[in-house]
Amino acid sequence: MVLMGALLVVSAVTAVVGVVVILILLSHPPLPLPKVYALIALILFSLAVALYCYGWFSVSLGGPFPELCKSQNDAGAELAAIKQQYWPLRSACLYSDGSTVEYVSMSINVIVCLLAGSGLVSAGTSVFLRKRVGQSPGATS
Repeated sequence: MVLMGALLVVSAVTAVVGVVVILILLSHPPLPLPKVYALIALILFSLAVALYCYGWFSVSLGGPFPELCKSQNDAGAELAAIKQQYWPLRSACLYSDGSTVEYVSMSINVIVCLLAGSGLVSAGTSVFLRKRVGQSPGATS
């Protein structure tokens, strides 16, 4: 639990620092394009990690997010257990009659995947541009 909290704080701080660095780079042209893409990748990955940690805490501390399990289902069966899964972030309310009500936070899962995928594309672009600059004749790094 402490590790996830530390990861949440570190990733949020990293994303904020990355944005500040990009703003500073914008005021001092020329921009080294491969480094900007690498920094954007770092920001996107940091945001994905921070959002996942938020969802993890939501599952761990509050049970199903944002809904809560009812003590009885519509048929009157008692709540038997709450089953939690951390990827994809989901919770299930298991009732004594065998029925299950599942809550999946698709918004968190989709946004985490989009941020991480965009980060991968940005990191790949940074590597490609860095190699391309290194291959051009007379280039100095």
